[in-house]
Amino acid sequence: MVSREVMRTIEEENLFPERRRRMVEEQIAIRGVRDERVLAAMGRVPRHLFIDKDLESNAYEDFPLGIGEGQTISQPYIVAYMTEQLGLKGDERVLEVGAGCGYQTAILAELCEHVYAIEYFPTLAERAKRTLARLGIGNVSLRVGDGRRGWPEAAPFDAILAAAAAASLPDALVEQLAPGGRMVLPLGKWRQVLKRIEKTDSEIRIKKLLDVRFVPLLESREG
Repeated sequence: MVSREVMRTIEEENLFPERRRRMVEEQIAIRGVRDERVLAAMGRVPRHLFIDKDLESNAYEDFPLGIGEGQTISQPYIVAYMTEQLGLKGDERVLEVGAGCGYQTAILAELCEHVYAIEYFPTLAERAKRTLARLGIGNVSLRVGDGRRGWPEAAPFDAILAAAAAASLPDALVEQLAPGGRMVLPLGKWRQVLKRIEKTDSEIRIKKLLDVRFVPLLESREG
């Protein structure tokens, strides 16, 4: 006889696609995210696989969730909004700072050629690698490191997304952004603002997007 726990798991799995559909319609599209590729990616990637089992019932709700090490997975709308602001077309090389559990990484991987993801905590990096491998997502390189320093040997990047707040714009990330590229990241210590940085051959343009609240971008243990 199939156990009640197994039956519960099967029933939950069958509900997840519908929950993703409602998440996209009721949390994301209704707030103004219009990029069809972003909406489709949010509807495909199984968010519940990136969080602890005991939080699965909240996987598609409109709030962030803890993932360990004092870090969080952003609410679905913020993930979609930040991704849309990058304007990805499919052939980009993207740097992600603060991979966390790998959910944002997976969304980016659906929309670009390759993602170079950096995570500060080894435990979260290993967890993200396992989940991405389970889903067969192969266009991601992920390593442990100081996100403020970027990934210089893989630069330049067509787009950069940071899911942690720096007190000021990291010079290394600006340098590693290709001309014509776009970067989206939260800036500020006590009052954080999500900003989009556009780089041309001659200038850096900065646009304020939203007031936000993110975990801080941590410094290297080596200083």
